This record gives sequence, C-alpha cells and structure tokens, in this order.
Amino acid sequence: MISFIISLAFSGLIIGALGRLAIPGRQPMGCIGTILAGLAGSFIAGIVGRLIFGSSYVPGIIASILGAALVVWVVGKTRDRRSLP
Repeated sequence: MISFIISLAFSGLIIGALGRLAIPGRQPMGCIGTILAGLAGSFIAGIVGRLIFGSSYVPGIIASILGAALVVWVVGKTRDRRSLP
C-alpha cells in the first residue's frame, strides 16, 4: 500500500511538472501543488476519456499531461483574480 502511494505521488509529480511546462509564464505552485495538479490531471483525463470513448478507455500520458495543464491553468487564473484590487 505504501509503495502504491509513493508511486502515485511520483507519477503525479512528473505529470504535474510536465503540465506546468506546457503552460507559458510563471506558476506560483510548490511541489505539493505540482503533485496534486498531476493527480487531478490524470483523474480529469480518465473521466473525460471515459465519457467520450466509453468504459474501456484508459488515459495515457499525453491525456494526463493535458489534464494537468488544464488544472495548472485554472489555478493560475483563480490566483490572478485574487490578486486584483
């Protein structure tokens, strides 16, 4: 069980980092935020893929990175709104 959680965190970190690289500009997000963006991106890719392609769809690395990029973009936009007067 511990090795599964560690592998999820490691894959979330890699996918989240690649998702952050896909979005231009600076993203004020730490290591934990990057891991959460990667995990959320994989989750979003799985849900959207199953809705579009059916129950046999398994998200790949590209779909997970695109999902993580979407999460990073949304987080960046919500932080931009908070900083406005």
